[in-house]
Amino acid sequence: MLVQEATENVAELVEKLNFAEKVERSLGLIEQAYREFGEQLVVANSLGKDSSVIWHLAKRVSPKIAGFIVTTRFKPPETKKFMAEEVARYPELRIFSNEEPIPDKLYETDPDRCCEILKVQPTRQAVQKMGVKCWITGLRCTEGRTRTNYKEIEELDKGLIKLNPILIWYEREVWEYLALNRVHVNPLYGKGYRSLGCWPCTKIAQGADERAGRWIGTSKCGGECGIHTKPLLDYQI
Repeated sequence: MLVQEATENVAELVEKLNFAEKVERSLGLIEQAYREFGEQLVVANSLGKDSSVIWHLAKRVSPKIAGFIVTTRFKPPETKKFMAEEVARYPELRIFSNEEPIPDKLYETDPDRCCEILKVQPTRQAVQKMGVKCWITGLRCTEGRTRTNYKEIEELDKGLIKLNPILIWYEREVWEYLALNRVHVNPLYGKGYRSLGCWPCTKIAQGADERAGRWIGTSKCGGECGIHTKPLLDYQI
């Protein structure tokens, strides 16, 4: 069973393995998951650099692997354009969103609630509608302070495995993979962004923490939207 695997120390793997070894490890994790879950293995594609890597890796394992994108009304125009291009290129990518009315500037007054409505709820819908048993994410433990304790294989919800195949990659290794394989990326990176989200809550930031530009000036600064920290099952959609 996949959930019983990958018990090695993540922090040690970050330093111990070279780039080529990390790529092979990532491919191996996806291959194992695909053998176990088949069409119930799905990629969560955020349209960021890390998602571009895992989508490319997944397609190397099998072109049949599908994915989903969660979008919001606040995504930048560049991200929306990139999303349209990716879906045209890969029609097996399904788009999910929540268009229910929300209070004006909820992202300022209650960013946690804003993310819950616009990002977490559509993720729950995607997982349930697509019959997902294992979802692949682009989480990396080297991104920032909120992502240091994740594991390559997790089971936050009973019966739903989360696979983080590039968890031990450095940012430079992400860009190395994208360059070597000529993978299309979100054009916002060309403007200096290192972590992408909704336009009101994403700024260009400096420093070692890639996510320092997220939710600046709020209690969520550099934090999480919730899809990796909240349960995704046992909710009525």
